[in-house]
Parts: sequence; C-alpha cells; structure tokens
Amino acid sequence: MISVENIGILTSNLTLNRMKKLVKIISGSILLGIFFLASSQVTAQTTKEEFMSKWKNSKQFTLDVLNKMPDSGMDYKTDPAAMSFKEQIHHIGSAIVGISQGYLMGSQPDFTLDLATATKAQLADYVGKCYDYGSKTMAALTPEQAKEMQDVFGNQVSRNQVMALLMDHSTHHRGAAIAYLRSNGVEPPAFVGF
Repeated sequence: MISVENIGILTSNLTLNRMKKLVKIISGSILLGIFFLASSQVTAQTTKEEFMSKWKNSKQFTLDVLNKMPDSGMDYKTDPAAMSFKEQIHHIGSAIVGISQGYLMGSQPDFTLDLATATKAQLADYVGKCYDYGSKTMAALTPEQAKEMQDVFGNQVSRNQVMALLMDHSTHHRGAAIAYLRSNGVEPPAFVGF
C-alpha cells in the first residue's frame, strides 16, 4: 500500500530527476553556444600579412625540397603516367604564374624556363621567381579586388580564395615531391610551420 509519506518521497524523486535533466539541458546549451562561438573564431581567415609570411615560407620550403634531390633523381617518377620530380617542382611555379595572371590580375612575367634543358639551379631560380611574381601580384590587390567574385574553374570564388588555392596547390605538389625524395632514400627537409 502506498502511503502519503511514500507519495511525498516519490514526488521529491521525480522533481529531483526533472531538475537534473533541466540542469543538463541548460549546461549542454551553454556549452554548445560556447563551441559555436569558438569555432567561428577558429575558422576566421588569416590576414593578408599572415598569408604573405606563410607564402614566403612556402617558397623556401619548396626550394629546400628541390635542393635535397640529387641530380640523378630529377627525372624520377613513381609511375610512368606520373610527373617526374622536376616536373612536380616546375608545375608548382608555372601554376603560380598562370593562375596569378588569369585570376589575380597579374601582368606578363619577364621570365620563362625550358624544363627539358634546365639544370637544377635554373629550375630553382625559376621557381623562386614564380613565388616572387605571385607575391608581387597578391600584394598589389586592394582589399576590394581581393573580395571580388569571379568564375574560376567553374566555381564562383573571391580572389582571396584563389590565393588560398595557390597555397593548397603548392602544398599538394610539394608533398608529392617529398614522397619522391623518400622513395630515393633522401631525408626531406624539416617542415617549418611559421
């Protein structure tokens, strides 16, 4: 038989359980709000100055990777259909120039390279000039120009996004070149993040 005292205890337990659930819901909501606020701060883009500093590091890292490969490995390929090591490095530079001209308002460059006859030193000079050309082109963009949207490879993106694409593209092909170094028993240069 249920007594008045047992009903009181049962009611207290139900109220306590409801209170615990309410505290969990409120706490979870507060934590979720903090998470969304923090994640919006984390995903903010870097400033142009920060990007340009990272771009300078990308240039040096690419040249370091190139300089690590012995001359005997410059034509190395992981597969007959793949680019050779020197083609990977050349592609980084030529893409910087082509994309900067086509989408970042870059002028006509005053340098070229015949990859078939180029030495490693000439390739290094070319890639350095390509990075410098990209730096000059990106630095010349006004904040308004950098935000302008345009069609790039079938996507509507800003010039800021094109700059990020260039960084990602360079990283992608440099990463492949690093794998080529390792395949040839060469220790790649240490990564420098900042």
